[in-house]
Amino acid sequence: MAPVEGPAYQWGQCVVALGDLVNDGSFPDVPDGAVLVDVGSEGEVVQVGVHEASQLPVYMVDFAGRVVGCAEGEIMLAMELHDLARQARPSLGAQP
Repeated sequence: MAPVEGPAYQWGQCVVALGDLVNDGSFPDVPDGAVLVDVGSEGEVVQVGVHEASQLPVYMVDFAGRVVGCAEGEIMLAMELHDLARQARPSLGAQP
């Protein structure tokens, strides 16, 4: 059996939604498939758990008062995203 790696994100870290996060039925007052969190929204990891069946980390993220469960592939550290954006911007006045 392969060793289980720890979660990529920790409590208190600021993350960004990499895509629209939609209701999978977890929010009974919201229609299934409705967007809960827009792509690019920032939130804070408030709890880290493990999905029982898959043994993969699940992150409870507070997006402006709405706490949504996220898989690792649905979020990214906000700081890393900002660093990628800075690297992608061409320097002002640089010659091609």
